Amino acid sequence: MKLTRKIIEIDDELCDGCGQCVPACAEGAIQIIDGKARLVAEKYCDGLGACMGECPTGALSMVEREAEKFDEEAVEAYLNSKAHEEAPEETALPCGCPSAHVQTLAPPAPSPEAMELHAQRPLVSALSNWPVQIGLVPAKAPFLKGAHLLVAADCVPVVYPNFHQDFLKGKVVMVGCPKFDDVRAYLEKFVEIFKTADIKGVTVPIMEVPCCSGLPMILKKAMKEAGKEVPMEMVVISAGGKVLKKEKWAA
Repeated sequence: MKLTRKIIEIDDELCDGCGQCVPACAEGAIQIIDGKARLVAEKYCDGLGACMGECPTGALSMVEREAEKFDEEAVEAYLNSKAHEEAPEETALPCGCPSAHVQTLAPPAPSPEAMELHAQRPLVSALSNWPVQIGLVPAKAPFLKGAHLLVAADCVPVVYPNFHQDFLKGKVVMVGCPKFDDVRAYLEKFVEIFKTADIKGVTVPIMEVPCCSGLPMILKKAMKEAGKEVPMEMVVISAGGKVLKKEKWAA
């Protein structure tokens, strides 16, 4: 039987498949299928939205529409059947990253040649704007006009040793974390920026962990909502400070 009620809705474009919403749903209504979070069956969703606060990209929202009635007995049977499935071998951190990403890193000592070169040519900051946190940069800041945006996951400048030289030079930087910050506020701000600032390009350096992958998705969705097509490049950085992948998204 169908009735009008509250039920979860999942935005495919924002969902990065991190899986944090899965354990957050006590009824097991959400599963990762083909790399995306999916509602297994309407009757398993109680409409309370406990999963929404666990989504790092803001892909989950509550809507009111015609749907199957929540069936507590069906949920119990479904959970009992799932209890016999093999448990995953790897635990997850609060950010949704696998436990294998907890590492103690031993950076290599600089060579004598590198130290001598550094003494001869000291590093100079390439920062051209302030503030830098996404939440603090006004959408109509003068430095955004006609800029090339560098939207970086806030771990990247710590991990990547040549951040200023390789990424920051000639760009306006905005840093943030889609896991711990307000994703909806991010989206609204970037929509306004793309509408008003005539952005020429976007570079998005992120970490290799799943919770970072929401950042380029937010930017892509913001462009769509703003009716703009801006060339964008995503760069994935390893925990050891290496570039793992570069991916260009054409305008």
